[in-house]
Amino acid sequence: MNQYINSSEKYQPLLDTLVRHGVLKDKDMLQAKRMMQEQQRSLVNVLVILGWVSEQRMADALVECSSYPLAEPADYHVEPTVDFQLSFRFMEHNNLIQTQSSSGHPLIVMSDPLDENIINAMAFAYDDVMPPIKIGLFGLISDAIDGVREAADKDKGVIEESRASNEDDVEYLKDLASEAPVIQFVNKIMQKAVEVGTSDIHVEPFDNSLKIRYRIDGVLSVEDVPNNCSPAAIVSRIKIMAKLDIAERRLPQDGRIMVRSHGKTLDVRVSTLPVVHGESVVMRILDRGDLELSFSALGLAPEVLNDFLKILAVPNGVILVTGPTGSGKSTTLYTAISHLNAPQVKIITVEDPVEYQLEGVNQLPVKTSIGLDFATALRSIVRQDPDIIMVGEMRDVETAKIAIQAALTGHLVLSTLHTNSASGAITRLLDMGVDNYLLISTINGILGQRLVRKLCVHCREPYAPSVEQIEMMGISLNSIPTLYRPSGCESCGQTGYSGRTMIVEWLPMTESLHSLIMANAGAGALQQRAIEQGMQTMFKDGLQKVLAGITCLDELLRVTQEG
Repeated sequence: MNQYINSSEKYQPLLDTLVRHGVLKDKDMLQAKRMMQEQQRSLVNVLVILGWVSEQRMADALVECSSYPLAEPADYHVEPTVDFQLSFRFMEHNNLIQTQSSSGHPLIVMSDPLDENIINAMAFAYDDVMPPIKIGLFGLISDAIDGVREAADKDKGVIEESRASNEDDVEYLKDLASEAPVIQFVNKIMQKAVEVGTSDIHVEPFDNSLKIRYRIDGVLSVEDVPNNCSPAAIVSRIKIMAKLDIAERRLPQDGRIMVRSHGKTLDVRVSTLPVVHGESVVMRILDRGDLELSFSALGLAPEVLNDFLKILAVPNGVILVTGPTGSGKSTTLYTAISHLNAPQVKIITVEDPVEYQLEGVNQLPVKTSIGLDFATALRSIVRQDPDIIMVGEMRDVETAKIAIQAALTGHLVLSTLHTNSASGAITRLLDMGVDNYLLISTINGILGQRLVRKLCVHCREPYAPSVEQIEMMGISLNSIPTLYRPSGCESCGQTGYSGRTMIVEWLPMTESLHSLIMANAGAGALQQRAIEQGMQTMFKDGLQKVLAGITCLDELLRVTQEG
């Protein structure tokens, strides 16, 4: 361990460079040095393996603070005839590989040329005639080493069946999940997810293969995965990080990982599900630093926002936010709570789970395993003398009735429902068994919402809509607007979209609607009456954003399934 203590000062220029570029903070340096000593690895490899610094940023920083050049793509290619002076074990542990230069002479590509111990060991192996050194990316070096090993195994006729049979051995999986390539691969997919703005990472095992998919702006995209990846090892590594039981593969599990990436701390919620070929894992990335809790960021139309804020200022009653999973309901509730949050107001929330922690707000996570569900928590909350209560979701009649009772006794209650429209929330509550007279006494307003992808402002293309599109939009033929459609550029990852915004329909309660509710009218009748009273549907709200060039007609139709 002393060798790493003595060599740690050699990394100070690198650490200063990373801090200067905002990749690391000053307080991180001591912790990084301590982990280098504990893990007996070079500082560069520790930072990359743990995901604190991305491979590319680390390589750029090393080039900046050293005399070594960056490796070219061709430098990672290893000829089958290479006579290795270094063992595979040494190359894997220190993340370096011997290749050949364009002139055919030996070349060393390594991720950490600052480690004097590695340099001295290589000098001994090469009899002090050291080949030139270039700085390489951790993952590309690992891939090159794996490629050489795979070729060697084929030459020797090595059969991997024993490896597959061992994947049922828990101790074997622990060892496999602790290997540097597995750790590095998991960190790599998390780093990439942050770089491209992913909300969820899907890790899905299939027969002899692994599929990684990223959900970006609500749409899934497939990521390339090396053929030699072990699904069981990858899933086991994620479960170890989330402090889950890797021996339990028959039941779903939930956990949480705190990850450092690109100088930020990310909260990653992990959910596992047993499937035919192993366990499917979904990791939801919650970036607290990237959360903007402001109504201007939500994309509400001014007239809707003004009316919503008026209803929000009423000290009692129920405000509901509706929409399918992934429609941004939680963000809307957090924004409303943030707007209402003040020292003279006591706010208590019950959530499953608590996604973002708000300063000054008492947030209670649901724990069904010990009997703490929404209804049980809500009963205790009303005895805590709150002014405002947020219920993550009205899942059953018991929760709904307690929330409504809280509203009747002078509390403002905010909650969500999984319905396709604002008017559908009324019929959903009636179907649950809530009496209609309670609904008209407590519900102040209902906000239905969806999320649509925004067009990339760097590459969106203008075009004239067809006659069919104009008729669908209900626009006069005397005024043909200019619409926009996606194109694709480097800024948006060739998707044509960047970010999302809300389309909404705001349904404030009126005497006319109260009459329909007491008459047990259906969602269609309620929707029609609300439109007659001036409510703009989600489709109409989306059309305004299409005409403004914020999104496109195809995206609006994909989300609303209208027209």
